[in-house]
Amino acid sequence: MEFKPGVDFAKKLDKEDPLSSYKKRFYIPEMESLNMDGKTKSVKPIIYMDGNSLGLASKDVEEEIKAEFERWKNLSTRRSGIDKKAAEYQAKLVGAEPDEVIVTGGASINLHALVSTFYKPKGKRTKIIGDELNFSSDLYALAGEVRLKGRDPEKDLIVVKSRDGRTIAEEDIIAAMSDEVSVCHLPSVYFVSGQLLDIKRLTKAAHDKGVIIGYDCCHSVGVIPHKFHEWGVDYALWCNYKYMNGSTGAIAGLYVHRSHFKETPGLPTWWGNSPGNRFDFKAEWTPTGNAASWHLGSNLSIGFGVSPVYASSKMIVDAGLDKIREKSLKATDYMMFLIDELLSKKPYNYSVGNPREAEKRGGHVACEHVEARRICEALTARGVLPDFRPPTTIRLSPIPLYTTYQEIWEVIQHLKAVIDNKEYMKFDANKKESY
Repeated sequence: MEFKPGVDFAKKLDKEDPLSSYKKRFYIPEMESLNMDGKTKSVKPIIYMDGNSLGLASKDVEEEIKAEFERWKNLSTRRSGIDKKAAEYQAKLVGAEPDEVIVTGGASINLHALVSTFYKPKGKRTKIIGDELNFSSDLYALAGEVRLKGRDPEKDLIVVKSRDGRTIAEEDIIAAMSDEVSVCHLPSVYFVSGQLLDIKRLTKAAHDKGVIIGYDCCHSVGVIPHKFHEWGVDYALWCNYKYMNGSTGAIAGLYVHRSHFKETPGLPTWWGNSPGNRFDFKAEWTPTGNAASWHLGSNLSIGFGVSPVYASSKMIVDAGLDKIREKSLKATDYMMFLIDELLSKKPYNYSVGNPREAEKRGGHVACEHVEARRICEALTARGVLPDFRPPTTIRLSPIPLYTTYQEIWEVIQHLKAVIDNKEYMKFDANKKESY
């Protein structure tokens, strides 16, 4: 749509927002922070732009945790079925069959569990494809799995390079899918630039070349619709504390296409054993016949870790993932428009580093500036919480369920003011630790 730069237009967008009622279901912290003049302070609600790192707490989650405590207190926790209910909602969010999804483990643990299952170096097929822009923990895990199979990561881990330092060309990924590749592991969305990969296209390309392909979807589940089953994705994993708003200790999610249900998990556990003979305590492991075979332990599958995931997943399904994606694209379009219109010229010199096409963009804007680190600190002093990614990226994530268009407009005014007032110069330019 055609945007306008004034605050009245932002207010108009908020009045038209079909998701506006959800904001009141979240807790918005307050802090003493600088006002727009850069001199006076007041206690006011923060403007939270870091929901792609950690989602805000909701009243829905609070109530479900209280309900879980009551279940524990009354010893009815194990009979609640909360883990299965959460998985059913998560399956809807990723376009999977109900028995293809479980809630278990953490993202890195689930990555090990899945890759250890599907990476079977044999004959010529000894290699795993990764890429240099994926989150580093994924590359650690891929190299570790190569070593565990007695192979050398220097030879058997293919790391696809970026052409521009921001994005990965899908053509380069496909070109790397030789007959020597066993598994290809990719992110759905790149955590710095926000690039969204075409999962359908890449999955077909992999299968055409006999390659198993899986995805780390930590930066897409809860904000971007997926169709894992329809697309034939072999496996996927995700966390539930970012766009899913499932709390810091939230259990993660895992998907396995039903065509692989007969596979023996690389990390078989007691809780992943068939419930029909689980209590026979036999040495021989028996599959469940669905994704539950990849469960990593009973205490990771029920209780306080999964309750927030259930509540948050239900909220997102009820809100409608298509509506969430629609607002996310509209909000990031609006933010990019304001950056271009108000901040791209001297003396501000901000730029947009993420792909602009809707089909290639995740849920955040990668706002770039040579002073990104210090600008992030100056924004925080103003009560705007962004996220810094070295060397020059300010990640700004307008979360559809609790970010207003007026807040987006105000963030742009704050970005402008920290340059006008030279507030960023108050902070250490040589600070080395992560922001």
